[in-house]
Amino acid sequence: MKIRDFSFDLPDELIAQYPPEERGTSNLMVLDPRTGTVSHKNMQDFPDLIDENTLVVFNNSKVRKARLFGFSEETGGKVEFFLLEKISGKAWKAMVSKAKRQKVGKKYNFPGSLNGRITEEGGTNIRTVEFDRDIDDDYLDEFAHIPLPPYIKREDELMDSSRYQSVFSEITGSVAAPTASLHFTEGLIHRIKATGADVAYVTLHVGLGTFAPVRTENLLDHEMHKEEFYVSDETAEKVESAVKKGKKILAVGTTSIRTLESAWQNGELKRGTQYTDLFIYPGYKFKIVNQIFTNFHTPESTLLVLVSAFAGKEFIERAYKEAVEKKYRFFSYGDAMFIKENR
Repeated sequence: MKIRDFSFDLPDELIAQYPPEERGTSNLMVLDPRTGTVSHKNMQDFPDLIDENTLVVFNNSKVRKARLFGFSEETGGKVEFFLLEKISGKAWKAMVSKAKRQKVGKKYNFPGSLNGRITEEGGTNIRTVEFDRDIDDDYLDEFAHIPLPPYIKREDELMDSSRYQSVFSEITGSVAAPTASLHFTEGLIHRIKATGADVAYVTLHVGLGTFAPVRTENLLDHEMHKEEFYVSDETAEKVESAVKKGKKILAVGTTSIRTLESAWQNGELKRGTQYTDLFIYPGYKFKIVNQIFTNFHTPESTLLVLVSAFAGKEFIERAYKEAVEKKYRFFSYGDAMFIKENR
């Protein structure tokens, strides 16, 4: 299985650079794998497509302002530190720009009278940076930037601080948004509950594992990075009850899918903090997720591979081709797809 088999042609003008003017108004493509049919709706139609026999599971992780710019004490050059993971009170793992120049021992000045130095190299562009004091989310909210993905060809703006978060984001820890959640408003969630459907929340902090490119020609040689997730007692009880009653488990976003599929063990949803490096590709047998709400994903990505595993590679290829023809908006700020149960 080759990663190039999951490629497609996408005109640049279809890559959404901004969210829709109003949240919850995006186009919605509806796929029915059992009949092979595709229909075209709007997000406002979504609550009408589900019923009381459904549990909708969201990821409530909140995006951290993770892009921090420092200036080299030696040259004065500007360097971007994309903060990936807090290692200790003062030390962070980060992706750095101009990586070949960022060596162990180099020192930097950051906004807010913060200083730091590189203490370790790890991987092509990964460094450990130790600051001279503990930095928290309050500091990052003031001085750092929203980590918009590289295919959004602009600097982050004030509105991104709210629009690149879901309305139910709660627990800070992601370095990229679980973007399927961005489509939902409080009004849409209220209408979902009004159908008799129930909702539940898991927390998976989006890291390199979700968005790291596949660099191996053979798909199965790709290794996922571990990502942290958390399942509460309340959510576990809701999921276990829904499965026992034969209800549909509708996962919003690939992060929710991977969380549920990783935590489901021996007929139960394992509680607490856990880690997953689950890679879902064609041939994978889904344990409990039987409906998916998702965005349109980048070519040759693990996310596109995942939805292809669920709905069928040929069906997804046809749907994406139709999306291009009908000028759907793609990627993080783009339109949405609802895939009904495949069995």
